[in-house]
Amino acid sequence: MSHPPIETILKRLDEAYPGATCALNYQTPLQLLIATILSAQCTDERVNKVTPSLFQEYKTARDFAEADLETLQEEIRPTGFYKNKAKAIQTCCRRIVEEYGGEVPSTLEEMVTLPGVGRKTANLVLGETHHIPGIVVDTHVRRLAKRLGLTQHDDPEKIEQDLMRLIPRERWTLFSHQLIHHGRQVCKARKPACDRCVLKDLCPSSTA
Repeated sequence: MSHPPIETILKRLDEAYPGATCALNYQTPLQLLIATILSAQCTDERVNKVTPSLFQEYKTARDFAEADLETLQEEIRPTGFYKNKAKAIQTCCRRIVEEYGGEVPSTLEEMVTLPGVGRKTANLVLGETHHIPGIVVDTHVRRLAKRLGLTQHDDPEKIEQDLMRLIPRERWTLFSHQLIHHGRQVCKARKPACDRCVLKDLCPSSTA
C-alpha cells in the first residue's frame, strides 16, 4: 500500500501542533482513566466541566468503587450515557481495588484486563502518565489514518498495528495527539477543511 512520506507528515504536524497534548484535565492516572471513560461520545470540554467537583469528592479508586451509584450517575449526567458510564467507573475501580491495591496498573497487559478499558484508553493513560509510547486510535485517528492512506482497515487494533509499523515508537503518543487536534480543527468528519490543511498536497483524499 502506497502512502505519503511519513517524515513529511510528521514534520508538518510538528509545525502545526508542536505541543499537542491530551485535552482532558487530570492530575493522576486514576483521574485520567475516569475522564477518558466519561469522554466517550462526549466532548472533552464538557468532561472538563464535570471532573473538578467529581475529583474533589472522589479521590481514590475505593471512593469510586464504594460510591452510591445513583449519586454518581447524577454527578456525571452532563456527559451523557451517565448510567452506563457510572457502572463502568464502579466496576473498573472495584477491579483496581481488588487486584491492584487501589493503584491504576502501569502496563498495557494489565490495563486491558480492567472492565471497559480497551487498548485506546490504556495507551492514552500509559502514554500520558507513564510516558510509555502508544498509538491512541480514537474516532479522529481512525478517520485520518484512512484518509491519509496510512491504513485500509476499519478495526482499531489493525489500524494501531499499521501505524505502529509506520511511525517511530518515540513519536506514537505525540502523533496520536497531533492527529486528534488536526481532526477536531481541520479534517472534520462531515466537512473536512481541505483548503486550509497542512497535509492537503500529500493526502489522497484531499478535495483542495
